[in-house]
Amino acid sequence: QSKGPIWPIGPCPSPTSPAKPMAVLRMQRLRPQRSSKALQCVALGSAAVVAACLWSQVAFLAPPGAASAARGGATDSPYQVGQGAVLGVIGGMLSGMPAASAADVAGEFPVVPLVAVLALIAAAAAVVLAGDEKSAVVDDKSVVTQYFNTEGFERWQKIYGETDEVNVVQKDIRNGHAMTIEKILGWLDKSQIEGKTICDAGCGCGNLSIPLASRGAKVSGSDISSAMVGEAAKRAKDVLPAEQQPVFMASDLETLDGKYDTVCCVDVLIHYPPENLNRMVGHLASLSKDRLVLSFAPKTWYYTLLKKFGELFPGKSKATRAYLHSEEVVEEALRQAGFDVTRREMTATNFYFSRLFEAKPRTAA
Repeated sequence: QSKGPIWPIGPCPSPTSPAKPMAVLRMQRLRPQRSSKALQCVALGSAAVVAACLWSQVAFLAPPGAASAARGGATDSPYQVGQGAVLGVIGGMLSGMPAASAADVAGEFPVVPLVAVLALIAAAAAVVLAGDEKSAVVDDKSVVTQYFNTEGFERWQKIYGETDEVNVVQKDIRNGHAMTIEKILGWLDKSQIEGKTICDAGCGCGNLSIPLASRGAKVSGSDISSAMVGEAAKRAKDVLPAEQQPVFMASDLETLDGKYDTVCCVDVLIHYPPENLNRMVGHLASLSKDRLVLSFAPKTWYYTLLKKFGELFPGKSKATRAYLHSEEVVEEALRQAGFDVTRREMTATNFYFSRLFEAKPRTAA
């Protein structure tokens, strides 16, 4: 439930390897098995896209607003946007996830010609369309908890910090996450939150909790990872006076209780499968009196395709799954909980994609 995605699936050890906890967890995630028919679709799809590219010399276009969202409105030519998005995002998608998960496999992929990338995307599309795959049952909560208390913590506390010990991909993710945080802080200025209670559900290293507390809010931060919570408390003590210290605790979303003026849940829903979305959104809404702020990895044809493409490339650092959520489905879950979306934003960099909603109770919206 930490903000970072958080996240990817690794190669399975052989059945004869020593039984280590992470090895057992990874063995629960056998790669989907695809039929020969699906593989034929891959070959045909790849050939079709290569032929189309050579014929029309048209680059694959990035999703609307991706480049301008990352650069404050500046626009490139369609070819530049497409090439930058594909060659950039594909690297992150090799982890099988959008947004921050790309950091887990940074540096593990080669730079290839655009046409070759397009062919591989077509292969992923063919696999998606074939629809012939079986997935093993995974205990996402246990996997995420262990990951963010061990190797995931070491990786993400650097990304969410100020150290220079990050690579280009990780720095891009850090910047993307910071953009989302700044947008939330723009919604929650001091005049609105001073003296108000705020729940930061999935607080990670405190990147949102700490600035909210500095504005006078009474912040309760929680995270499924005790290591993350400890890091958040340490950072808060370094920069905030005693009277502004947030209260941090290790907890998953399901067991949170109480009532707060505002509830924030940033980059956490990526850990929850779609079948659990309504329940989780409803629970978060039940904790909020005035406002609910959610961010999630949006499910579009573009991001779904990239995610499927990434799943074709298992990597050693892939430790958790990532779930995309349709904006319409999230908005409907909020409506069912009695909340209406009042504001929305989108953050898109090369390796980080996050849709942001502010919702208020229907009577107050």
